[in-house]
Amino acid sequence: MRKALRYGVIAGLVVPLVMAAGFWLVWLSPWTYDRPSSLPEVSEGPHQVFVYGTLRYASVRWIVYGRAGSPTPAELKGYARNDLDLTRAEGASVDGLLLTVDRRELQRLDRYERLGIRYSRERLELADGQQAWVYERLDD
Repeated sequence: MRKALRYGVIAGLVVPLVMAAGFWLVWLSPWTYDRPSSLPEVSEGPHQVFVYGTLRYASVRWIVYGRAGSPTPAELKGYARNDLDLTRAEGASVDGLLLTVDRRELQRLDRYERLGIRYSRERLELADGQQAWVYERLDD
């Protein structure tokens, strides 16, 4: 019984560490993403980013760019959400959050979204008329 308890405690400590290391390696490490050279450099200043998937969660934002921020509710009209992707759809809308990030944080978001590899970043108009960056899935 003591041996089983010991293995359970070890597994309870090791499994979360392995999962965190895997997350870091895939999404945040400098070894698994090379920004395509064809992409323009990220400009200085504040950037507005509309998020509608995993980045709606404060814990994910904290891991990805180092803070939860103070997002505001936002809506993107003319699109429908399809799992973690957007599809143009007349008459539809997607609820999400509007983030304000700096240059470095936007670069971290680009890395997380695999800009130029998995997603493009497009400047779109939100329902309230504000302009914001929106990550859209690239065609395979």
